[in-house]
Amino acid sequence: MEFFKNILQYDPTRPMIFTTSDFWFFFAIVLSIYSVVYKKISLRNGFLFIISVFFYYKSGGYFFTILLFTTLVDYLMGLLIGQANSQLKRKLYLTLSVIMNLGVLAYFKYSYFFLETINNIFHSNLKVVNYLALWTNGVSGTHFDITTIILPVGISFYTFQSISYTVSVYRKKIEPLKNIIDYACFVTFFPQLVAGPIVKAYDFIPQLYKEYSLTKREFGFALFLILNGLIKKMLISDYISINFVDRVFDSPLSYTGFENLMAIYGYAAQIYCDFSGYTDIAIGVALLLGFRLPMNFNSPYKAANITDFWRRWHISLSTWLRDYLYISLGGNRKGKFRTYLNLFLTMLIGGLWHGAALRFIIWGALHGFGLTIHKLWMKFFPAKGGKTIYSHFISVFITFHFVLFAWIFFRAPNMQAVGGMLSQIFNHFNPGLIPNIITSYRAVFILLLIAFAIHWLPVIVKDRYKELFIGVPYVAKAVIVVVIVFIIYQAKSSEIQPFIYFQF
Repeated sequence: MEFFKNILQYDPTRPMIFTTSDFWFFFAIVLSIYSVVYKKISLRNGFLFIISVFFYYKSGGYFFTILLFTTLVDYLMGLLIGQANSQLKRKLYLTLSVIMNLGVLAYFKYSYFFLETINNIFHSNLKVVNYLALWTNGVSGTHFDITTIILPVGISFYTFQSISYTVSVYRKKIEPLKNIIDYACFVTFFPQLVAGPIVKAYDFIPQLYKEYSLTKREFGFALFLILNGLIKKMLISDYISINFVDRVFDSPLSYTGFENLMAIYGYAAQIYCDFSGYTDIAIGVALLLGFRLPMNFNSPYKAANITDFWRRWHISLSTWLRDYLYISLGGNRKGKFRTYLNLFLTMLIGGLWHGAALRFIIWGALHGFGLTIHKLWMKFFPAKGGKTIYSHFISVFITFHFVLFAWIFFRAPNMQAVGGMLSQIFNHFNPGLIPNIITSYRAVFILLLIAFAIHWLPVIVKDRYKELFIGVPYVAKAVIVVVIVFIIYQAKSSEIQPFIYFQF
């Protein structure tokens, strides 16, 4: 009984994430049952919904009730929008959906920010109240802390995904779903539920009604993505984070300017390997289940300008912001000034989406400013002819280091740490200690070199080793999987390292 209790109950010290053995045990059971039910679409979708809710419960506890609430409300709003006989009613139901979604998101994500702002302005002493815990205690007799609001895992992702449905129904891109289980399957689909990629309703929902298909090549590609993601996360990101990056960012004044600078490079590699690693695994797992998720990263540090960067980094978020925020603000239809203002506001809100803190707002503002400056540059200095290798290198170099500078605000725990890092870099670089530092952190620096070298490899080289893995016999694939899993197991840290974007 204790064994089954451990399997079924949520343990906050042992959440179910892609890098734990618990998840792969869970996924093996899922595939076993899926192989029986996958031919009947209604049964398949119902099964995926049930195990997706269980996965979320094992990942984030009782907050699955918020997920179900969002699912139910937007399902009903979608029906009402589809049945409305006037444009006014359609707008009303869409507005209710957006207010509900953003209201729930704001409560969990921005309550502390809002109350702190109010307290500072009016010199009051308002305290947050966790109403979900309060209601749960009243109903079930539990004793959850009502003085602390915990951010539900993945709430920003599934909120945006659910909004995309009601907006798509309103814009008549899709018909409202009649079956609530099918809609719930779309919102809760577990591979991408807690950290994306954010899938648009009109891209994913048609797949719910297609028969299962998986070619031999797609199977090999799915395995490749899963292994690639695990290597990125557990061999590169976690090691760099634990052994170098976190130490420096948490106490920048304890390290030299060179170490602070290297920590910024390290964080660039860490967050890319962490987030793109999760995406790789999510896409691979979904593909094994017969669903195609969109690409979310395309070698973003190869970008030659900041616009190109956002075509390559977190593609599902940038396209969501474009389709549902930038266009809703007016896009480029309101004149030049409004175009630049809408672009800047979109990135500013994108920064706030990541967190209710000044540093996230600055991060979003920097990218909004960069996008605006790039568009103005292209207007007054349009490109003539093809770029030379030298000019392309300069463009990539400048873009990469602009992104690095912005990452400081994104990662630093507070603005004091930002100031400390910049002060150390410009005032206490200590070049004489560089050889000793490199020797002390040689494993970290070697991993950094390997990570960036692979990242900047030509696409043709990456495609070759990907196709090589896909093309080898199943026995060879099995051997490669065993070897890589063994290496990862030997290298993994003793403590579970959650994915960075779980906090958003």
